[in-house]
Amino acid sequence: MESNDTHLIGLIKSGNKQAFDEVFLKHFKSLHAYAFTIIKEKDDAEEIVQNVFVRIWTKREQLKEDGFLKSFLYRSVHNESLNYLKHQKVRSNFNVHYADSVKNDMGNLNTEIMATELEKNIHSAINSLPEKCRNVFQLSRFDQMKYQEIADALNISLKTVENQMGKALKILRLKVVDFLILIFILLK
Repeated sequence: MESNDTHLIGLIKSGNKQAFDEVFLKHFKSLHAYAFTIIKEKDDAEEIVQNVFVRIWTKREQLKEDGFLKSFLYRSVHNESLNYLKHQKVRSNFNVHYADSVKNDMGNLNTEIMATELEKNIHSAINSLPEKCRNVFQLSRFDQMKYQEIADALNISLKTVENQMGKALKILRLKVVDFLILIFILLK
């Protein structure tokens, strides 16, 4: 048997296609079954065995004529199967990382969009306030003036400032609450 393997290897090494086909046909099924036990996927196991034979043919000049063809074929299929599994794991890890990255990017994008929409909604609500009410609110919230400072600046009473702020907050709460409910629902 060993001398027959040595002879076949010698023929393959010299480019004899018929010897190569004989080895392929003789060992393909058992090598395919062996690859399948490692990777558990019929089509991929077939591809692995075919890759091994393609590599043998393309690098036939480098074959060693030591007579251990069968063990060489099984070792080659074993190594190719392990490389396949390693590649699948890398691919799987990349897909998980990529999916997480996309999910985070989409989450950040959604947050930015909602923040922008909330800001537009608030500005629209502020602009819809009656003028006196809007002025008091803007001086309080944007210019960070105290109620007494607003009263002095607008030449109105402190009680009027308090009433106008209460009115502004009530109107804004009513106009923005629907949008906030929508955001809350989308975040769930």
